[in-house]
Amino acid sequence: MNYGEILGSLYKNPLKINDFTVTEYLREVFEFHFQTTPYWRRVSAELRPDLDSIFQGTLEEVFENIFNSGLIVEEEYLRHNWVDFVPDGYTGKIRFYQSSGTTRERAIGHWDRGYLFAVHRYLRTSLDEVYALNKTYDEKHRMRTIAHGPYGWFQEEISELVWSYGGLLYFIGMETDGLKKVYETQGLEAVLKILDPLVRYTNRIMERDSINTVRSAPPLMALFEPYSEDIETAIISGVGVNHEFFEALGAKFEGAKLIPLYGYYLIGDLMGIHRGKEFWYYPNYPFTIIFPMRKEADGYRIVKRHERGRVAMVIARPEVLVVKFEDETALRTPPHRPFKWDGFGDPERKVG
Repeated sequence: MNYGEILGSLYKNPLKINDFTVTEYLREVFEFHFQTTPYWRRVSAELRPDLDSIFQGTLEEVFENIFNSGLIVEEEYLRHNWVDFVPDGYTGKIRFYQSSGTTRERAIGHWDRGYLFAVHRYLRTSLDEVYALNKTYDEKHRMRTIAHGPYGWFQEEISELVWSYGGLLYFIGMETDGLKKVYETQGLEAVLKILDPLVRYTNRIMERDSINTVRSAPPLMALFEPYSEDIETAIISGVGVNHEFFEALGAKFEGAKLIPLYGYYLIGDLMGIHRGKEFWYYPNYPFTIIFPMRKEADGYRIVKRHERGRVAMVIARPEVLVVKFEDETALRTPPHRPFKWDGFGDPERKVG
């Protein structure tokens, strides 16, 4: 398996993936990792899972089969044994990244360089389809951006995105370890005190350059309020994304496009849509499959649409395969144009 083939054929248009293609792709990824990856070789030898039985029926049925076949990776094991998930002899360009650590102890995971370009293709196509950013920015009207966030995948991903619009980027790295707990227990003032260098650098840039696009977390949007008339696009993820916040933000940044994203260290950003009072997010099929699930007498089952369950994800790529539950609940949401597959909405996580 390699990204040259995937990007050249399967993933030419990330919004035209169908369930049959996803199921075929998943089967191939599982077979590959069961043969080449230390963790999955051990699991395969111990459990001897029957892939013919697992990959029967609809995508939803396959997803349930995967979770009911003993293939769930425990969070703590993954956190401390990430090297076990790298395929032996893998020849791609792998980089290890940390999770943000905002809500719990940091974890480590890896991406192939090719996956960065896959995420970029998904984000760029989705942003143009949903928010028409290609009609806002071009060579005559450049995207000029400030992005706040942790170093690593976040920096690389936002850089590729801004450059694809012919824009320029100020990336301001920030230490995010334990930040959500500080925000919830001590408030915004305590957060800004911790992030004093970020605040000073942001103010300095805003005073000297004509920034029209920002990528930040909800608490930090306050830094841009004095310049709200200049902001055309605000991309937001992290602590505090909810309907009330977006309503208040819309009143302060009139006319700006407000775009919610869901970021995760093993996946990157997933596209969000503000629908009614809810936020719906759509995974980048076929690399990431997410359904909220609940445990019933006969095993784990995907919840019905608009019901809440525990977030379950299958991350399936040439360089990594992970089957896991998140310590988070969400609604199951129906397809919404331009996405032809189910998503998840209003995720909620308790601070550890």
